[in-house]
Amino acid sequence: MKALVFFVSVPQWLALQVLGRVQRRLFYSGPLATVRLVDIPEPELPSPEWVGIKTLMTGFCASDLNLLMLKDSPTASPFASFPAVMGHEICGEIAEMGADVDGMAVGDRVAVAPGLSCIPRGIEPVCGPCASGIFAACENYAEGNLAPGMFIGICSQTGGGFSPYLVAHKSQIFKLPPGTPPRVGALVEPLSVALQAVANNMPETGDQVLVIGGGVIGSLIVQAIRALDMDCTITVAEKSTFAADLCKEVGADRVITDGDILGHAVEITGAVRYKPMMGPDLLMGGFDRIFDAVANSATLNTAMRCLKAQGVISQVGIGHNVKLDLTPLWLKMQTIKGVYGCSHMTYEGEKRHMFEVAIDLVSKKKVNLAHMVTHTFVLDDFKKMIETNMSKESHRAVKTAVTFET
Repeated sequence: MKALVFFVSVPQWLALQVLGRVQRRLFYSGPLATVRLVDIPEPELPSPEWVGIKTLMTGFCASDLNLLMLKDSPTASPFASFPAVMGHEICGEIAEMGADVDGMAVGDRVAVAPGLSCIPRGIEPVCGPCASGIFAACENYAEGNLAPGMFIGICSQTGGGFSPYLVAHKSQIFKLPPGTPPRVGALVEPLSVALQAVANNMPETGDQVLVIGGGVIGSLIVQAIRALDMDCTITVAEKSTFAADLCKEVGADRVITDGDILGHAVEITGAVRYKPMMGPDLLMGGFDRIFDAVANSATLNTAMRCLKAQGVISQVGIGHNVKLDLTPLWLKMQTIKGVYGCSHMTYEGEKRHMFEVAIDLVSKKKVNLAHMVTHTFVLDDFKKMIETNMSKESHRAVKTAVTFET
């Protein structure tokens, strides 16, 4: 079967750090390309607790673009194995079931939670984070019965969503309501990440909330807050007027498109602005909670400067070589929380997996996902998909996806 496979070597990485600055196309086309469409065998079920998935649609994530453009830090490399089939925002149908799988049937339409924590790896007893239900913080991503990999899409053994077939553990499978369109099922994963970010930094009544970055995750954070009926005011900072308008449509009260977050923060929150003898201004007062879906040096430094004392920043994006002035962090006794993957939350009085919460909110029409997939591609057109994601504004693209439907 054809699959979009990622691989990088140290010499290749070094060459692309120089040549890729001149021509970005070298990252995905030509002899130095990190991703290639190749023929590979279908992955086998690692144990009787696994299922085979026929892929219907897989979303292309900003983290996929960062991976193939080598923007990720090598620090996480022990927890990945290559070559690996990319793609983790997966909607598919069960095509094969191991002998120890029950409660589902061949043909069921499912969303796949991609995390490869202790349970899929066959590790007993599970690590502390997994025991507490925080699977995304698993300590065993390079251990157990599987090749290293934090999730499907960077594990050499499981396959990934950018191929017609992959395998997943039964604990990763969540049934979708009958008739769920694949473009909705493929977005359950990013919605779950947005819900996790909100659950970890839950707004309270009357809070002033800032979301930095109005792309897919930023927009879904807005939808998640509104779907959970949080009575707060939401401001989104997003330079793209196209993306900013979409955030307003799904529930943002205000958008900032001119880049002057500090100036608008004073107007919105009543904060007092102070000018240091050198460097950017600092606010006393400001937003109660900030969700940074960009998380580069500029956005995180700005977030700390416009966050009130004892406020919380959720770092949802993945920055590269971030340099921070930590003065506002200690001066205002702030907290920065990392957000990765999804786990559980208390929902309607029960502890529920975030995928279950996401599917329920979609079923109740509290979240609208279908309109977010603006561009679909067949696998052979992966280069066009990458180029669309490199210039979303000009293509008026929100979420792009690979479709395997005929």
